[in-house]
Formats: sequence, structure tokens, C-alpha cells
Amino acid sequence: MAGKYAEVMVTSRPVDPPRHAVRAAVALALAEDLTPLGDLSASLVPPEARATAVLASRAPGVFAGRACVDEAFAQIDEAVRVEWLLADGADLAPGTVAARVSGPLAPILTAERTALNFARHLSGVATLTRRFVEAVGPDVLVWDTRKTIPGLRALEKAAVRAGGGANHRGNLSDWVMLKDNHLAVLDVATAVAQAHEVWPGRTIHVECDSVDRAVAAAEAGADALLLDNLGPEDAAKAVAAAREALAGRRCLIEASGGITLETVAAYATTGVDAVSAGALTDSAKALDLGLDVEMEGPA
Repeated sequence: MAGKYAEVMVTSRPVDPPRHAVRAAVALALAEDLTPLGDLSASLVPPEARATAVLASRAPGVFAGRACVDEAFAQIDEAVRVEWLLADGADLAPGTVAARVSGPLAPILTAERTALNFARHLSGVATLTRRFVEAVGPDVLVWDTRKTIPGLRALEKAAVRAGGGANHRGNLSDWVMLKDNHLAVLDVATAVAQAHEVWPGRTIHVECDSVDRAVAAAEAGADALLLDNLGPEDAAKAVAAAREALAGRRCLIEASGGITLETVAAYATTGVDAVSAGALTDSAKALDLGLDVEMEGPA
């Protein structure tokens, strides 16, 4: 039990996203821009033209997306060099320079929008996550969800980590998550027992939309409870009732469902271990970043 409890409490994963996920996402994004005839405008730039470009913030926030920026320029031309002045997770103020990009001008222009698209979006995720983390304080985890842009999950979850948050399950194979639609055909006790038998060693997480279900899931041996769409007052009641039913057994309790930046602090006072919010990834506003080019002349 202790091992499975620890599994869902992991907060120390590396900030950087998996390399294969970065390569695949950037390749797809560049293909959207370059199919079928390539960059018509950049083809007019003299091949000897060189430049240095400054990647800077135009708004306060938290930076994320270094790996994608590097990959975008590298896939177009490895002669382009990116010199980083900060890491993912760094605070930004208007005018903060994140990186300097130098090399042949044409490939810099070709990769510019793709690099910025990733950096702006991922920095937006990191920025919103940081606001949630600051709102709940140090004693409650801020989790993301699977409400991610298809194909970008690993990148967005890395951005959540850069913002100081932690990751909920990454896919359907990570944990057993018994949600309301599963429990429409299975009672809680039977579902939890079957899950422990079929998937020994896996965390069994049960969605609870009432105090009674939270108690039932705790008594059935669930490893984690997700209090879904309960207001802060009802969530506090569910936490208290579930803890009593657990009788000292460790079980993570999470609040989720429609939690916003305006309400998350109230949920943090209910006794839950974590709050999860789909808004971190599906509603984050892109951070305003720009790439300004300065000509250097021929090589």
C-alpha cells in the first residue's frame, strides 16, 4: 500500500519532456507549415544572410518549452544555434530575454513560428499552473488531468511541472481509475476488489460524487479517492467521513471537477491531499513571447 500511495504522490519527475515526444510533435508542426512546397518566402532570402534573433517575453509569466524551441530550429537547419539564458520554470517579466538565436537567416525565419507556437503555449500552461500552486500553498498538490491537446500531452505535462505542479496519470495504463460510468454497471466494493485482483500493485483510484460513495470506496480498499464536482463544503465533509472510514489507512484524497483559480484556495482548506484542474492544460492562455531579428550581414 505504501508503494502505491507513493506512486500517485510523485512530484520529482524531470521538468524536460521526453525526447521522442518533442521530436514527433515538432516534426508534425513543421510539416503543417512546409507541405507541399516549403517556405516560399524564405527561399528569397540570400543564402549568405545571417542574423541573430532575441527570444523575449512581452508579458509576465513562467517560461516553458526550451526543448521544443531547440528542436524546431535543429530540424530545419542544425547550423542555427540557440543560446539559452534561462531554464524551463524561470520567472519572466516583460522584456526578459530567454534566448538568443543565431545562424543563417532563412532557416531562422522558417522555424520561427513553430518555435514560438510551442513556447507561447507551454509557457502559458506553466504560468497558469504557477498561479494555482501559489493559491493553494505548499501543503496541497496541484495536479493536471488528461484534458490535453491530442499529441501534446507529454509536452503539456512537462510544462505543468515547470510551473510547480505535478502530474496526474499520463494515460489509461498508469492507474485503475473507476469513474462514474464504470460504476454505473459495477458496485464500488466489487469494482475495487476486481481491480486489486486483476491489476495487483496498481493504484486503484475511485471517483466519488457524494459523501456516501467516498466512504464506500474507502471501506472497499481504494488507494485514492477523487471527489468529483463537490463544492468545498461537501468536499470537507467527504474528507472527514472517508478519513474516519479509513481508520488510519493511508489513502490519497483529491478534489476535482470545475476547479478554477478563483475557487482552488477554498478546496485546499478541505483536507484534501491534491486538487486537479483540467484548466491547466485546456484553458491556459498563450504567453506573449516574440522573436526579434537583427541582421549580421554575410558570413
